[in-house]
Amino acid sequence: MKNGIDRLLADPQLLAQLKSRRVALVAHPASVTSDLTHSLDALIAAGVNVSSAFGPQHGLKGDKQDNMVETADEMDPRYGIPIFSLYGEVRRPAGQMMTSADVFLFDLQDLGCRIYTFVTTLLYLLEEAANAGKEVWVLDRPNPAGRPVEGTLLVPGQESFVGAAPMPMRHGLTMGEMGHWFIAHFGLDVEYRVVAMEGWRPDEDGGFGWPTSRLWINPSPNAANVNMARCYAGTVMLEGTTLSEGRGTTRPLEVLFGAPDVDAGGVHKVMRKLAPEWLEGCAIRESWFEPTFHKHSGKLCNALMIHAESGFYDHYSFKPWRLQALAFKAIRLLYPHYNLWRDFPYEYELDRLAIDVINGGPGLREWVDDNAAAPDDLDVMTSHDEAAWVAAVREHLLY
Repeated sequence: MKNGIDRLLADPQLLAQLKSRRVALVAHPASVTSDLTHSLDALIAAGVNVSSAFGPQHGLKGDKQDNMVETADEMDPRYGIPIFSLYGEVRRPAGQMMTSADVFLFDLQDLGCRIYTFVTTLLYLLEEAANAGKEVWVLDRPNPAGRPVEGTLLVPGQESFVGAAPMPMRHGLTMGEMGHWFIAHFGLDVEYRVVAMEGWRPDEDGGFGWPTSRLWINPSPNAANVNMARCYAGTVMLEGTTLSEGRGTTRPLEVLFGAPDVDAGGVHKVMRKLAPEWLEGCAIRESWFEPTFHKHSGKLCNALMIHAESGFYDHYSFKPWRLQALAFKAIRLLYPHYNLWRDFPYEYELDRLAIDVINGGPGLREWVDDNAAAPDDLDVMTSHDEAAWVAAVREHLLY
């Protein structure tokens, strides 16, 4: 199996098309070749004229821990080229950034989730490249969550840096495919190419979205393994709550929640009663942790750990978005007055609740808070959106 970067480096004809052109690379720590050489080093070693590099959220080095922790522009000490931050003073490349190259290579490992900001970074790059007459190549990589689609579509008018367009939470596309959909959906006039993977078979057993032959390298500090990538389309919603998502532990974003004042076993019991089918495809285990930083730091938290891995994982029945929604619903029923929704600035959105920003609208929060709303009500609404998305993107699938 070969990723886009490896196919580019092995193809003299593709490399020849970059000759005598200034090339920019959008990358992070997981932007590596099959032998774990960083793409920046590999491209320069191959004679590509890399004139600038760009780092997304968490930085080119992947050193920034949390949301809204910005990275500054800098000069690369080894190659003497500018490294521009797309998560600092700006999140949209413009001006000097766009004049620094003729071709922009986008080589970011994604998690297959709308809220993961690399998706929005790709859209912003395509839009600015269209304005500036620049070319964009996506060096494609696997979607570790595979092809399953889940979640309601973002409501028009609810766009943000964690919601680029009307897509569901778990979108089922690679970044190369997403670029094609963006261009079609927004009518962008931009020269675009996907250097496709070779041998990626997302529907096959043994790894599904993530090939078992490939090492996992964190694309961001809290994306520590494939289990997290599979769970993330649900567990990321915890960022909009007062419940801990496990930041400050060694297994962040792999828990349905952690809190010092919630009985995890009791919540699990209610979940099984409400919608047992939404718990399928994984194992749920009661656990305890004490975060060293972030929410509930220094407090013992009762939690439910998700294991979408090993023999417990079923690729087609695991539904992390519904699973997380069900956990919220069970907590609301057990603790009617629990201060569940966290009100704070989230990804530069100051006027909307974070949970609504994350979900691209208030629908999920309203369902949780409505005691009369049942799992079937959410399922009907969500299934309609999922079917619409599958139909809309079918023509853009490359694998």
